Amino acid sequence: MEPGQPAEPLTSPVSSHNEWDPLEEVLVGRLDGATIPSKHPVVACNIPPWGARLQGLAAGMKYPRVLIEPAQRELDQFVTLLEDLGVTVRRPDALDHGRRFGTPDWSSRGFTSTCPRDSMLVIGDEIIETPMAWPCRYFETHAYRAILKDYFRRGARWTAAPRPQLTDELFEAEFRTPGAGEPMRYILTEFEPVFDAADFVRAGRDLFVTRSNVTNLMGIDWLRRHLGPGYRIHEIESRCRTPMHIDTTFVPLAPGKVLVNPEYIDVDRLPDVLSSWDVLVAPEPDPIDERLLKITSMCGKWLSMNVLVIDGHRVIAERHHTGMLRALETWGFEPIPCDLLHYAPFAGSFHCATLDVRRRGTLESYVGR
Repeated sequence: MEPGQPAEPLTSPVSSHNEWDPLEEVLVGRLDGATIPSKHPVVACNIPPWGARLQGLAAGMKYPRVLIEPAQRELDQFVTLLEDLGVTVRRPDALDHGRRFGTPDWSSRGFTSTCPRDSMLVIGDEIIETPMAWPCRYFETHAYRAILKDYFRRGARWTAAPRPQLTDELFEAEFRTPGAGEPMRYILTEFEPVFDAADFVRAGRDLFVTRSNVTNLMGIDWLRRHLGPGYRIHEIESRCRTPMHIDTTFVPLAPGKVLVNPEYIDVDRLPDVLSSWDVLVAPEPDPIDERLLKITSMCGKWLSMNVLVIDGHRVIAERHHTGMLRALETWGFEPIPCDLLHYAPFAGSFHCATLDVRRRGTLESYVGR
């Protein structure tokens, strides 16, 4: 290129507008260096009781091989399946999450690189690093920095939301999980904006969000202002007493079709913009009998909903949850069974374990106004 000549326009390798366009490139998490989260009320209030007890006892220790090995086998098979489906898979660097780090106000060890869906949000050609509320996840995107820099050099937009302080002012000191029938309350105050990307799902120009114990109203407002008038963000009311992440509550599968959790969602209270959509009520999850998995899972039973849509017709779903596989077939989808049940101690399943970087499609509006 001659000096003074304008640079050739770059075509961003990042382009994803919804949860269902044909998937071309995806980030998949990594188990290397996984560390049990450091003790903090915002961690304990979000995981099942048995898991919370064990987490409190083993905080900061490496995950044991008895949990790592079955999860690794299933993760490897999942990656192979994606590649066989023609999807480009990229992986984060292996980091030691057991190293201690801190700010002037607190210190912690890390967690894992298992769930890129939580720490990064893709909106069109932009990747947004999110301001997460768990101190142990403060530097989680560092495992993806080489990939993020590559995407940026090739034309993607790369943004980081304001880094939160995560001081005591962000957390309700006397927080207690609300019981059935009690008014909803959250451990987060509105001291500063925080949110996990996994509390949002995308449907073109419309995003849907659940306020939760890791996403506050200030965080939702930050994203709304950042995206500007070209996008609309709608809150989904959840009856979950310990809300964290929308992708076991409200999961768009295709234009005009959304999977909902009957325990957490009152379908009569969904936003009016969804009035023309087909609301698909998730079947009761199949019970899990494996005792070790039941007591070490960081997730609830509705992880059966944590599916990954390949192209609006094909959907990767957990092989164990036969009720969900049958329901997907009934609704006109082609379920692709895969094993990832043993990923639950590392905080997720297929949707959590991935971040769709590129889907073949354009920005459109799919809902009423």
